[in-house]
Amino acid sequence: MMPSPVITILAVNTGSSSIKFSLYESGKKEELLFSGSLTRIGLKDGRFSVTDPQGRYIDCERVDAPDHAAACRHVFSWIKRHGPGIPDAVGHRVVHGGPLHTAPEKVTPELLDSIAELIPYAPEHLPQALNAIRHAAAGLPGVFQVACFDTAFHSAMPAIAKLCPIPEEFRREGVQRYGFHGLSYQYILNELKAQGDPFARKGRVILAHLGHGASMAAVLDGRSVETTMGFSPAGGMVMSTRTGDLDPGVVLFLLQQGRLDAEGLRELVNKKSGLLGVSGLSADMRDLLDAESDNEQARMAVELFCYSARKHIGALVAVLGGLDMIVFTGGIGLHSPEIRERICAGLEFLGVRLDQQKNLNHPEIISTDDSPVIVRVMETNEEVMIVRETRSVLEVG
Repeated sequence: MMPSPVITILAVNTGSSSIKFSLYESGKKEELLFSGSLTRIGLKDGRFSVTDPQGRYIDCERVDAPDHAAACRHVFSWIKRHGPGIPDAVGHRVVHGGPLHTAPEKVTPELLDSIAELIPYAPEHLPQALNAIRHAAAGLPGVFQVACFDTAFHSAMPAIAKLCPIPEEFRREGVQRYGFHGLSYQYILNELKAQGDPFARKGRVILAHLGHGASMAAVLDGRSVETTMGFSPAGGMVMSTRTGDLDPGVVLFLLQQGRLDAEGLRELVNKKSGLLGVSGLSADMRDLLDAESDNEQARMAVELFCYSARKHIGALVAVLGGLDMIVFTGGIGLHSPEIRERICAGLEFLGVRLDQQKNLNHPEIISTDDSPVIVRVMETNEEVMIVRETRSVLEVG
């Protein structure tokens, strides 16, 4: 078999107020060349930074990026000037693929039109991703582009898990449960398989991506069968600024009382709730942990997050019919032993036994040697997953 040719692939991950990017050489494995971000888009103190694989700054500057278009122009112009030529391909994280897009796809005008029709499904994410795709085409002429859908990992969930209990006329328009963080979950699952973990192929596993956005997936024999997020990334667990699952009656009440219109509700559900809404202090778990001893609202926010996580683990275990392994990832899942401990406290009846010393020292396995359920901590890498999916589409043509 001929060795895989080495090519350069740029992974682009757009957020509502940031753009993250990483350039990789892709061959037998992925080698990072540099990674960077432009943050605080729309604010006066925007920051652009690029680091090498060792984390040393290649570039760091204040940038005036009044909107996403300006941010994209800056990022792709920098890559064109400082990269090793135009990349062979660019892969984009696209949060929502709707009912039609269940695998990575080559970007075409038809695909862009199809994604544009999905904007009402994910108005906080899709316009920015489309913007980045169009600016990459302008800034890196002729480059091969791939859309990598965050919902694709969950597309094989059983039909009953996708079903929203509403009339068929709305379900026909694509209103169903989708699930998100798919690129993260696929990366973790691939790494477990590469390490020879038996439960990755045949077992009952909960993958917990806990960060600014937080979700969990129930994986049975290597396939997603249930997840906490649903139609949008706002559902499921309590998150940093998102409500998670919210009684529809609350939304109706606020509408009927004239307290909020549709735009106000969108702000409430996505940007003003969760840890920030409960604490009134911060959306950052680190701030809340620092403040909780003196601030009752901060303590309540942390407790609610952990309670919500435990509650969802219980529901996912019921779907799986038992539990063999929990994997924590994402910023909070990876870096907060205190939150991991609080989530696992009370799950002993499921066979979860945490080793406190291991948990503090951040090894890969933090459960006791005799724990019936293995508890792991793993770093995810959505950018590497984007690179792999982009290469797979590029090789097909």
